[in-house]
Amino acid sequence: MSPALAGGIAAALLVLATVIGVTLRRRDGRRRDAGALRFDPADAATSELGSRATLVQFSTEMCARCPQVRRMLHAYVSDHDGLRHVEVDLTHRPDLSARYKVLQTPTTFVVDRTGAVRARFHGVPHRHALTEALASV
Repeated sequence: MSPALAGGIAAALLVLATVIGVTLRRRDGRRRDAGALRFDPADAATSELGSRATLVQFSTEMCARCPQVRRMLHAYVSDHDGLRHVEVDLTHRPDLSARYKVLQTPTTFVVDRTGAVRARFHGVPHRHALTEALASV
C-alpha cells in the first residue's frame, strides 16, 4: 500500500470519527420521549414520589459524570416546590437497566406523581430542557 493511500484512509477515518463524536455530543443532554414507561418507586427504595414530579437519576459507581448530575438535580429540586430527586445505582441493580431501557449513565427520567415517565435525558440534562419537561407535567 502506498503511503499516500494509507494517509488518505487514515484522514477519512479521522473525519468520520469526528463527525460521529460531534453528533453524539450534540444529542447528549436533550429531552427524549419516554414512550409508555412507568416507574415503580420501590425500585428506588422509596415509597413515594414527589407531589408534582420526581427526577430519577440512574447512575453507576464508576460513572464520571454522575456526581455532576447529582449535584445539579439536587440544586434544581431545592429551588422548585413539589419536586423530588431519587438516585438508582445500577451497579447494585443491573436488572433495572433492562426494565427501563437504560443504556448509558447518567440517565435521568422525569416522572409525574402517578409514576408515568414523561421525559428522559441521556447524559447531563440541559437546565432549560429540564424546565420545559417539568412544565408539561
